[in-house]
Amino acid sequence: MKVFNVRICRMDGTSSLRIDGLENTNWLLRRLSDFFVFKTSEPLYEVSDSSDYTFRVAHNSQMSGRRFERLLAGIAEVKVILEPAQAALTAPTAI
Repeated sequence: MKVFNVRICRMDGTSSLRIDGLENTNWLLRRLSDFFVFKTSEPLYEVSDSSDYTFRVAHNSQMSGRRFERLLAGIAEVKVILEPAQAALTAPTAI
């Protein structure tokens, strides 16, 4: 398998991942499920006007954001691109 980009951004207790292509995304999900107690994530979303897919993984006591990033960086096929951490967007206030 060729090296592919994984953009990762931490936000409010989760890591948001953006991955090049559905095949790479599914491959990475299978690899992650082999590594640790990664059993669930949010659904995959296709990025409009792109071949990228996104999903988020919640951090917990066994897998912090930093530890998750190190795990991804240790996968030879993955080129990790760290993006600035963000706070989650708040819902608009009803008037």
